[in-house]
Parts: sequence; structure tokens; C-alpha cells
Amino acid sequence: MQLFHIIAVLISLAAVFSWFNYRFLHMPTAIGLMTIALLMSLALIVLGQLGYSHVEQDVEWMLGSIDFNATLLHGMLSFLLFAGALHINLEDLAKQRSVIAILATASVIGATFLIGFGTWYISRLLDLNIPMIYCLLFGALISPTDPIAVLGVLKTAGASKSLETKIAGESLFNDGIAVVVFLVIAEVAAGTTMVTVKTISHIFVMEVVGGALYGLLLGGIAFWMLKKVDNYSVEILITLALTTGGYTLAESLHLSAPIAIVVAGLLIGNHGRRLAMSQSTREHLDTFWELTDEILNAVLFVLIGLELVILSLDEKYLLAGLLAIPLVLTARLISVALPIGIMRRFRSFSPGVVSILTWGGLRGGISVALALSLPSGDIRNTLVTVTYVVVVFSVLVQGLTLAPLVRAKAVRADLELERTRLE
Repeated sequence: MQLFHIIAVLISLAAVFSWFNYRFLHMPTAIGLMTIALLMSLALIVLGQLGYSHVEQDVEWMLGSIDFNATLLHGMLSFLLFAGALHINLEDLAKQRSVIAILATASVIGATFLIGFGTWYISRLLDLNIPMIYCLLFGALISPTDPIAVLGVLKTAGASKSLETKIAGESLFNDGIAVVVFLVIAEVAAGTTMVTVKTISHIFVMEVVGGALYGLLLGGIAFWMLKKVDNYSVEILITLALTTGGYTLAESLHLSAPIAIVVAGLLIGNHGRRLAMSQSTREHLDTFWELTDEILNAVLFVLIGLELVILSLDEKYLLAGLLAIPLVLTARLISVALPIGIMRRFRSFSPGVVSILTWGGLRGGISVALALSLPSGDIRNTLVTVTYVVVVFSVLVQGLTLAPLVRAKAVRADLELERTRLE
């Protein structure tokens, strides 16, 4: 099947599923599309069991011809991160910078090791015997909250501005950190990197700090170009070049491309929007990137849902996935509660922040893509299935209940405030 045909099928499915969700399900778009795609995948599996295997095989062949890792991490992610960063207020982000920095670094690294050790015990319990280094790889790929999933749900959650900034800011930055952690552990597993503090520190500085500085430089060049013209089609083209060319060059230079694009997007979305664009350009730019974000999100979550067809549905793998759900949530709770508990001595936090950050730590396509990048074999099959189970639970269960949780915490905070006032 040609690339154009695959894209045509995915966009057509996304359009039909979006229409059905809008008319009947009324779920957040990403969750609704993934739900319908999962149901379609289950129907295809049942049809295969009933003897209509050619339909399932056609879908398997189509999905097998798509490199999910390359499609997301080396393609769609640049657009999605830029679109997300474009609408984050830099002043709000600066107020929460210490919280976001700790959640995006220390919390991710801490959760990686907590999940890694927990996964090792689960693998021993189920006689899967996954080596510790691969358990840590799983910890690295499942620790980051997915900005694509989180930002979509936050639109309907009704969270306070400060809490929304914390969640959105963390999710935009921590995937870049997690990818670096994953790559470091992967190189150790492959025997290409010596495990020394100096080596790992060098990789981190090059990838993370280098990526941020590169993003500032890239955003600065784009800002200068935008300021010199007043034509919305040219200016949108500049942002497209920034997103595609800048991301590709960052990868070639072995810098963190996700962090670079987020930094550049924040610069263009704040200073660029205010100082280098006319009102007409701002309106056209917002419309273009919102539409791009919606289309790519729709295609991505349809693709995630359809991936069920090609999973290895071994009972042990599925059970390991179910056991991994409370493990991942517990690791998230600990890695969030500890730093916030320490920071409470120096600053105030809104009520329920730990529970909301824990439950709002949705996993998504990035985790699936990283799992699919592992070397072929039984270990990969196990970790892909476990990852998929955690992601599906995260998006469907946590995603659907996050908004009610936020509202409940807000009502409770109002009642406590009123009680304090009366006393």
C-alpha cells in the first residue's frame, strides 16, 4: 500500500470517527476517537476468529507498513509540540518554572527507577524474566506525561490557571527529558555507552541544555524574519520551516529536538505574537496551527487504537499490563508528592494538587512509539503490550475522569475557604 493510500485511510477513519463522536458519544475528541478505534480493532479480531481473517490481515499489513516510532517521534511530534507551546503564556510559565523544572526532571528520573524496579518484580512474579536494564527502559518510556493527551483533556477540565500551567508545562518538557533518559539507558543496554557519571552528564547537557539553547537561537532567527515581513502566508511558512527543518537539524546535531521546538514555540507564541505579527497574521496563524493540531491528534489516536490489532495478546503480557497500572500510578504519586511536599515550605499550592497531577499524568503515543523502537523479540512484545495496556487505561479511564476530579477538588476548596471565613 502506498504512503498516500495509508494517509487517506487514516484521515478518512479519523473524519468518520470524529463525526460519530461529535454526534453521539460527546467525549473529548482524542478519547472518543481512541475508543471507537479500539472497538473497531476488537471487531476485526473477532471477525478474524470467525473466519474472516483477510480483513484483519489487511489492517495488520497496513499497520505493519507504518513505522509508528518514526511517524510520531520523527514527524508528527514536532508539529504537535509547537502547536501546544504556541498557546502557553510565558509569564504564567515563568511563575511556575521551579515546579515545572522539578516535575520534568527529578520526577521523571525518580519514576523511571521506581517503575523499573517494580516491573522487575512483576516480571519475576509472572516468570517473564525481563532483564533489569529493560525494566528500566520501560520505566523511562512510561514515566513522561504525554503533552498530546494532556493538552487535549485540559481544554475541558476546568482547572485553575496555575494548575493548568503546571500540568501543560510539565507535559511539554518532560517528554524531551524522558526521551534522553530512554536513549541513555538504551545505549547502556546495547553496550555502546559506559555507565559513568561523566558520560551520562555529558549526554544530558548536550541533549537538554544544548536543545534549549538551540531552540532559543532557532526561535530568535524566526522572530527576526517574522518582524521583517507582514504577510500571513509567508509568516506561517516560516513557522512551518522552524518546526520541520529545526526539528530535523536538532536530531542531526544530537540535541533534544522536542525541547528545542517547545522553547522555540514559546518564544514565537509570546514575543513573536506580540512584537512581530499583525492582528491578521495572529488570527491566521492561530487558525492554521489549531487545525493542524486537531487533524494530527485525530489521526494519532485513531492509529493508537488500531495498534491493538497487531499486539501480542498473550495472557501473561496482559496480566503484566494490568499489574503495571497501579505501579505506574504509585510511582507517579511518589515522584510528584515528594518534591511538592518539600516545596510547600517555600510556596503555596492549590488544594488537591498532588492527586490532580497524579491522575492527570496521562500516557499516550510517545510511550507506545518508544516501546515499538525496542529491538525485536519476546522482551519487546511483552513491553509493547504492557505499555499499550497502561496507555489505554490512562487515556480512557484517567482522561474521562480527570475533569470531574478537578471540579470536585475545586468545590471542596471553595467549601473549605468558606468554612475558614465563617470561623
